[in-house]
Amino acid sequence: MINLKPYVLIAAMSATAAMGQASTQQTGLPGEADINAGLLTVAVADKIRRACGDISARFFTARSYVSSLKEMAVERGYSEAEIDAYINDDIEKARMREKRNEYFKARGASNYDPASLCDLGRAEIQKQSQIGLLLRAK
Repeated sequence: MINLKPYVLIAAMSATAAMGQASTQQTGLPGEADINAGLLTVAVADKIRRACGDISARFFTARSYVSSLKEMAVERGYSEAEIDAYINDDIEKARMREKRNEYFKARGASNYDPASLCDLGRAEIQKQSQIGLLLRAK
């Protein structure tokens, strides 16, 4: 009689590895925590500069920062089309707005209150946080 136990074990290990790989692939760009944290930084800075008349963007710095995020995604194997589809997806945009608004709320600001966003923006600039580095007080 042939012992099938080693073959069953190998098959089970292969199936587990394949499932793990499939679940990693399914997460895609939404699962890239550092890239999404960077996109959140950009979203926060953008809303602050649009809401606050005495704060503007450091457009060259912001463009360089966004390019570095895109480069990270490309290095991880994402195509330009996948990246563009992700950042232009309406559902992902809504999720990012929600995260941005949570960020504001956690810091005592509101996306509906320009004065609070100006205060937050000035604080970020003063701290020289990544958000603050994307902004400039006029």
